[in-house]
Amino acid sequence: MESSVLETIGVEIIGVMSPVSICMLLVVLLVYSLSSADPLASAPIRTAANLVYLESPSDSAAQKLEGALLNALVFVILIAVVTFLLVVLYYYNFTNFLKNYMRFSAFFVLGSMGGSIFLSIIQHYSIPVDSITCLILLFNFTVVGVLAVFSGGIPIIMRQSYMVFLGIIVAAWFTKLPEWTTWSLLVALALYDLVAVLAPGGPLKLLVELASSRDEELPALVYEARPTVSRGPENRGGLGLLVAGVSDSGSIELQAPSDNNLNRTGNENRRNSDRPAADYQNFQNEEVERNGDEGERSPLVSYLRERQSSESGSSGYSTEVLTPDMRRHFGNRETEILIAEELSPLVELPSSQNQRETARVAHTEVMSRGIRLGLGDFVFYSVLVGRAAMYDLMTVYACYLAIISGLGCTLILLSVCHRALPALPISITLGVMFYFLTRLVMEPFVVGTATNLMMF
Repeated sequence: MESSVLETIGVEIIGVMSPVSICMLLVVLLVYSLSSADPLASAPIRTAANLVYLESPSDSAAQKLEGALLNALVFVILIAVVTFLLVVLYYYNFTNFLKNYMRFSAFFVLGSMGGSIFLSIIQHYSIPVDSITCLILLFNFTVVGVLAVFSGGIPIIMRQSYMVFLGIIVAAWFTKLPEWTTWSLLVALALYDLVAVLAPGGPLKLLVELASSRDEELPALVYEARPTVSRGPENRGGLGLLVAGVSDSGSIELQAPSDNNLNRTGNENRRNSDRPAADYQNFQNEEVERNGDEGERSPLVSYLRERQSSESGSSGYSTEVLTPDMRRHFGNRETEILIAEELSPLVELPSSQNQRETARVAHTEVMSRGIRLGLGDFVFYSVLVGRAAMYDLMTVYACYLAIISGLGCTLILLSVCHRALPALPISITLGVMFYFLTRLVMEPFVVGTATNLMMF
């Protein structure tokens, strides 16, 4: 009995939703604690998200809306420019520069922005710690975080924890933006994510296609739901990965294995399995003895042909045997046996066997992939619930359910469509809708009925 899509990716969805929920919960707790502890925490700050207009309580609603839209437009343009610059640098193989830049960014976020939040928590809860100890703890936390995110051989739970910490720190700072600017920014980023991933010339789509053609990791900060097979030079190949886009806007993409990867894997198999033709003869004799009939050919040997070798200076024939077991491979420069993963589209197995094999491979691909979520998704999901927490808990519950529902729909669509999909649009749209519906409709209704001791 074939498993459904929900049964196949259920564990992966839970593995992604759990850290997202933890990130949103901790941001809500930070908003509640730090906003009451620091009177300046709720004051507007000048950042790249409000370069044009700094919201003031005395401004009218029209002025706030106009200024918020201008801020969102400028911020999205800045993100688009930075993303295109990232694509250009990656196209010209400035990979080391990009990696060092991401290391510096993570160090700055953990050390500077995280240190500010850490000091606010110490002051709020009156934790007895001296400045030297605090500095040593912060430095160790920052260095270990950079190593955990970018170095190999680190336990996956540590890497996942620091990715969540990065999302919490950035989201906590974004919650200091003015209210109108925050909502305009979230809507604008959702629209930008939709265009950047799905449009033919979108920067995120170009980046994913470029990384897929090179069979390399995306130059981005992404959260891994579970350990996946490394795609480094020492371990190429394997099935595709569900990965997320760059940290600027956050999106989920499906990276299928490239043709270069498959060709390189086949070449490596030939070099590693370079054996004399006598090995194939022994293999054939074993199959004949196993079947008990000299005239009966083993089903593993499904296709046999001889072709004139096209190599210069070679006048011999090259024998190719295509086998559907994907395991046995013998041969040398004169005699080759090709494995089934290199089957030409012109060579087909019997229809029933082909259907079963296709279904098995598709199921194996889904089970072998690892879902990765961009850091931007953690940040802006948490910003939404953090802004809702500044109003009341009812809107927090509504926004949380909307975001999780949107994320689940996105992951299901991803498993069905098998193409690049942005993670922000569905969740942000539902979250914003639920926030205003709860604030304008649900809360007055619930408060009115509770005040009048009515049940519904």
